[in-house]
Amino acid sequence: MMENLTVTTTLTLSGLNFPFVHRIIIFVLILLCYLLILLNNFTIIFVVINDKKLHKPMYIFLCNLCVNALYGSVGFFPKFLVDLVSSHVISYAGCMLQGYVIHSSNCCDFSILLLMAYDRYVALCRPLVYQSLMTKQRISVLVFFSWLVPLFCMFMNSASLLGKKLCGFHINKLYCVNLMVANLLCSPPKVNNIIAMFNIGLYFVHFLLVCYSYVYLIKMCLASAQMWKKFRQTCTPHFICLLVYATTLLLDLLYMRFGSADLSIHLKNFMTIEFLIIPPILNPLIYGVQLTHIRNSILSYFLSKKKVQSF
Repeated sequence: MMENLTVTTTLTLSGLNFPFVHRIIIFVLILLCYLLILLNNFTIIFVVINDKKLHKPMYIFLCNLCVNALYGSVGFFPKFLVDLVSSHVISYAGCMLQGYVIHSSNCCDFSILLLMAYDRYVALCRPLVYQSLMTKQRISVLVFFSWLVPLFCMFMNSASLLGKKLCGFHINKLYCVNLMVANLLCSPPKVNNIIAMFNIGLYFVHFLLVCYSYVYLIKMCLASAQMWKKFRQTCTPHFICLLVYATTLLLDLLYMRFGSADLSIHLKNFMTIEFLIIPPILNPLIYGVQLTHIRNSILSYFLSKKKVQSF
């Protein structure tokens, strides 16, 4: 049996089996989405870094959320844009790297959303000790681990698949994910299943903690009109972004686990990439519109530019 195995260095991806003209149209649409993601997220990052009034925990966490959106988008959009005008293949090493970036970015999102929920809990429920709890040193540590833990967890997941022989070469998706790579292995390692289940459990707990935090905050803030006003002003964007991200990610997970072969190719493609497009575009817009300080800082920057140009 071992003699019949071949070392597979190139994998094929699926989902682009339609005329080249249609692929060009999709290329333009995806490119516009990617440019919008870059513009929206870079704007928030630039504003937070340059406005000292925004050097506060909530905005620092928001800045990291935008950085993570850029990191995750790099793992998908450039490769997908190339695939739309060329062959839809990827090297084994490139597949593992793409899967790692997309997976770790998703996990970083949950970690950062958890930090944002914790920050709002302390700000609204324990305002007297907020300054002593959310110090620069503590924020630095929290941000560091919100990146380190997901990057390490996903590295262990991907590392457990490296060096294994493949008995297949086709991934039934627009991009690589570790689960589908594992399904191609001749003998999937048990350690990968253990690590994958641990990671799923860990970030499901993250999700439950974030949900519990907002449910608790809503319950506490409803008792006071002033507290409810503060909740609407500072927590509404976080809550909306959580719902958007969780919904889009859930659709992809449900399709990957229980997807039907009867679905149209366009619906399949949308369900596999919507969580890579919708949250990175909407999150900066939601925060930019809802958070007064962010909105005012953006407006003041562009207004000052116009005044300088008028002179």
